[in-house]
Amino acid sequence: MFDVERVGERLGAEVRGIDLGRDLDADTVSWLRQALAHHQVLFFRAQDISPARHRALALHFGPPLPHPAYPTVDGFPEISILESTRENPSKIELWHTDMTFRPRPPLGSILRARVLPPSGGDTLWMSLGAAFEALPAGLRERLLGMRAEHSFEQGFRESLAERGGRERLAQALRDNPPVDHPVVRTHPVSGRRGLFVNRLFTTRILGLEPAESDDLLAMLYEHMEQPRFQCRFQWSVNAIALWDNRQTQHVPVNDYWPHTRRMERITIEGDRPV
Repeated sequence: MFDVERVGERLGAEVRGIDLGRDLDADTVSWLRQALAHHQVLFFRAQDISPARHRALALHFGPPLPHPAYPTVDGFPEISILESTRENPSKIELWHTDMTFRPRPPLGSILRARVLPPSGGDTLWMSLGAAFEALPAGLRERLLGMRAEHSFEQGFRESLAERGGRERLAQALRDNPPVDHPVVRTHPVSGRRGLFVNRLFTTRILGLEPAESDDLLAMLYEHMEQPRFQCRFQWSVNAIALWDNRQTQHVPVNDYWPHTRRMERITIEGDRPV
């Protein structure tokens, strides 16, 4: 239906021949949903869409899920502004799945590049299904019954440590107490199993002694973050990434300071992991 070029061996595809700034018909939306479940992250170039069209695109997948810690686009509280500047560089340096501190983490996110540095500022994604499938069979079986705790406070500890940080994020802390999710999640569309722990928000594996939990998580992170499970995207202005938050992690490459990088993101409400 559209021109699709794979970006990585395990995940990622660039889609051409679609204008996300127009109303999408039912067949196109169905194709996008299937392509997202299959490729895990989709990339689109030269999409100069309005905030209203950004929101409309998200609504084809589910209700938007506002983020409690980021500024938003005027008139569009569901569109978060992710901006790194000389004075306020990005604090996100770790691989993560978005907002796993919620009981129902996001289905996915739609990220648009608005202002880019002269060079650098790429983003990497990893396939959680490919990482799980590459583990030894015995370890895969052991992980299936485990659950892990995820924490907003853990993920935003740098912001909370800033002067006034706890006051600014007090409501977010009250609204987002720690939650637990399965260590291995089953994708609701494909049925594929994938690891569902991440360095940013996961604090511990329940039922294990602290040292054993730390060792197991460290081993899983080292395994997951191998380049063979990744793809890399070099941004251009008005490029868009649409990723499946249920089966990927991502990390920005913060190699462009002191230049500015501004992105706008809508996150889509998801379901309870099983």
